[in-house]
Amino acid sequence: MHNEELNNKLKQLNTEDFIWLVYIGIIMLSWYSNNLERRYFLSNNYNCKKNYQMIMRIIFSILIVVYLYFLKNSLYDFRNLKVTDSIKKKKLVIISLIASICIAISGFLLLYIAFVDDDLTVEIAFN
Repeated sequence: MHNEELNNKLKQLNTEDFIWLVYIGIIMLSWYSNNLERRYFLSNNYNCKKNYQMIMRIIFSILIVVYLYFLKNSLYDFRNLKVTDSIKKKKLVIISLIASICIAISGFLLLYIAFVDDDLTVEIAFN
């Protein structure tokens, strides 16, 4: 690995470390929003519903940014495939790109649900 490639890889890993911290925050927010949703269903407290919905919108907005980051990386890997790369590497990079596209699409769809479902009738989850 050349110096520039190594520096890029290390930079990418540092960003991914930060993303893991973001995921920990999202897990904590999700746990809190579940408690708010539970309180809303048990007590019919409108503030709990409103706060739950706001938190879900924030969570999925953040996740869209994360998903787009990984899509950008997959696209970069795809664009930088070399003719000399192995068939296995080419297949895996293409599969990774397809997966990243699907995950980004699902993130946008879940964010749409979070904004449109005012009655909390559709269960949405990130996974």
